Amino acid sequence: MGPTNTSGYRLFLLSILSIALSACGGGGGSDSGSNSAPDGGASSSLALFAGDMRGNGSTDGVGAAARFNSPQGVATDSAGNVYVADSFNNIIRKITPTGVVAMLAGSGQPGSTDAIGAAARFNFPIGVATDGAGNFYVGDTANFTIRKITAAGVVTTLAGAAPGDNGGGGGTADGTGAAASFRSPRGVATDSAGNVYVADLGASTIRKITPAGVVTTLAGTAGVNGSADATGAAASFNSPTGVATDSADNVYVADTFNHTIRKITPAGVVTTLAGTADVPGSTDATGAAASFRSPLGVATDSVGNVFVADTGNNTIRKITPAGAVSTIVGVAGQADFAPGALPGLLESPRGVAVSGTLLYIALLNGVAVVQNLP
Repeated sequence: MGPTNTSGYRLFLLSILSIALSACGGGGGSDSGSNSAPDGGASSSLALFAGDMRGNGSTDGVGAAARFNSPQGVATDSAGNVYVADSFNNIIRKITPTGVVAMLAGSGQPGSTDAIGAAARFNFPIGVATDGAGNFYVGDTANFTIRKITAAGVVTTLAGAAPGDNGGGGGTADGTGAAASFRSPRGVATDSAGNVYVADLGASTIRKITPAGVVTTLAGTAGVNGSADATGAAASFNSPTGVATDSADNVYVADTFNHTIRKITPAGVVTTLAGTADVPGSTDATGAAASFRSPLGVATDSVGNVFVADTGNNTIRKITPAGAVSTIVGVAGQADFAPGALPGLLESPRGVAVSGTLLYIALLNGVAVVQNLP
């Protein structure tokens, strides 16, 4: 896809998102108390961490004084900072544990420039992840690339090539660096060895990138939509959006249009952890008896639980290692933002990230936090 088609491709991405959110009622937004993440109290509650659910923007600030524009992916680091792919603003934001929001990288203008901090450019970034060395990785969706940001804010392109960059654009080729191509990279996650995993929505595959930039297809076959549990290329997905890893380097996938959560072992063996393909719903149960509706984001905690942004249901779901699914935030079918004691209400949850007993949730125009995660 050439550079003249970039605007059209962004509209295509929006159409994919709107389909996933079609059951949500569309629209946007926490707690009237502190915007910081408190550490006291035994009860679980929902609060606004940063942003304003009533309106968008790009202002840096503290808590509700900051503004976002359709943030998608969220990630955390070992110091408790939160990183946000602020998609429509084309920037990556950092939020301190006390709710101070600042730009990490990006100018606010769409582009593909590799540079430092505000001199760099992104184009509709959706996924963000951190590693143990202080680096950040971005699924730069409309650039068809995976970007890397060092702790000093130096942005480079780890894999793929943007439209107009030596013939770059959407594709499915495995290779090294710019020789590899992606069709619509969304969520990203890292493992203990520094590998990066990518939900390549447009190809319906899960890709793996080594620290040296070598790209391979871990599971699925490009262009083949399906729900088959199998190994490697014999497995199939249907527009996967979110990915996360656990301490054993298993990969979890929000398989959005299958309405399921999938698990991939380091050997590439794919199974369905919860839900049944093509059976959307909101049932809390175990394994295939549970149901989801267009899940977009996944995250894991230190004991192997998986948390799901069940976008079409406006809820956050929890899956235990045994596959038992429960709804912990929000009420299925109710789209609003109501902070306070759980379950509260959510509207269009997208990305999720866990930090200790805190769960961060990307919403339409801000980031919410669940305190004392159940």
